[in-house]
Amino acid sequence: MNLRVRGPRGQSTLTGLEATTTTIADLQQRLEDNTGILAAEQQWLTGWPLLKLEVSGDLSRPLECLQLSHNDLLVVQQGPPAPAVPATTAAATDDAGSADAEMDEDPELAAAIAAQSAASPSGAPVSVILSDGTAVVRRIIASDNSCLFNAVGYVMEGSLQEAPHLRQVIAETVAADSDTFTEGFLGRPNKEYCQWILKADKWGGAIELSILSKFFACEIAAYDIQTQRQDVYGQDGGYGQQALLLYDGLHYDAMAVAAFDGAPKELDIRMFDPNAPQAAAIHKGAAELVAQAHKARQFTDVANFTLRCGACQLGLKGEKEALEHAKATGHANFQEYS
Repeated sequence: MNLRVRGPRGQSTLTGLEATTTTIADLQQRLEDNTGILAAEQQWLTGWPLLKLEVSGDLSRPLECLQLSHNDLLVVQQGPPAPAVPATTAAATDDAGSADAEMDEDPELAAAIAAQSAASPSGAPVSVILSDGTAVVRRIIASDNSCLFNAVGYVMEGSLQEAPHLRQVIAETVAADSDTFTEGFLGRPNKEYCQWILKADKWGGAIELSILSKFFACEIAAYDIQTQRQDVYGQDGGYGQQALLLYDGLHYDAMAVAAFDGAPKELDIRMFDPNAPQAAAIHKGAAELVAQAHKARQFTDVANFTLRCGACQLGLKGEKEALEHAKATGHANFQEYS
């Protein structure tokens, strides 16, 4: 059995695990080696929304007791466990009635499907050294359903704890301008959207990046690993600063300019003048970093991946077919196959 792991060092795959003979303690040690987080301080999250996976008690139990499946995604974080519903109680079910509650919003279900089948990236550089000795670096953001907000918080404020505040900023901005932020624009009524975006398990995207760019009076250049495209939010605002983000189809990380390769993030240049002479070199380095991540397939192609339903074994292609199948049957356990 293989498990896909996302931790402070990025994404990787643990191979050679055995459901019946590998113990929880064995996995904790493998994860400590992989993520750098001590076994006693690990917090495991899985599923959608990300839910805590309870591992207390007898650590000599085999992995099969956790109901993990081949190629499941396991997010590993450090710190005291936060109160959460055990993921094992939220496993996929054939009961359409209980599954319907989690399928009210297509974006969330689509993201869940994609997350279960996200490509396992091989190693790719997380920095590109520039000619002046500085380096464009990828700063990994936790997979906690607020990666966009925390990535923006990092490049703008140097903080990874800004998600609640930035969600509030967006809600207040939208509520104050119902003429611009209509139901047609938001995909839901203005008031409903404002309540929705404040929830910690809701994901952000283009609308939120546009609002945050204006709020900080700073361009946000978001690079897409799959297409290698760059979208610049706030480009027409005349702002004198720009920050960089990286998107893999599901997840946002931050990019910055390190004082030197391997420099601590406290020395990062997180914003720069997009019209300055060095801006071209920074973007060239960012584009190279994106190209290397693309070559290593560090992205999720939500339109074309091939999936098999874990409940009925039906073969499906892409997010659209999986979404339709999940809504029709209540099945919500999908795995990628080739």
